[in-house]
Amino acid sequence: MNVSSAAASISAMSLANVQAQAALSVLRKTLDLQQANAAQLLATLPTPASAPSGSLGAIVDTYV
Repeated sequence: MNVSSAAASISAMSLANVQAQAALSVLRKTLDLQQANAAQLLATLPTPASAPSGSLGAIVDTYV
């Protein structure tokens, strides 16, 4: 292996490493943005109504 091919190989590996780091950085930023959007959507949901008093609607029949 001569010096120029070794240098080219090292340069290619370095470029691949930088590209992988950039892709990982973009992925992290995308996930952070999605997490923020999901939290914002959950914050806009209305609070659920309280359970009815008495026996009406208190029992769910799951027999199939």
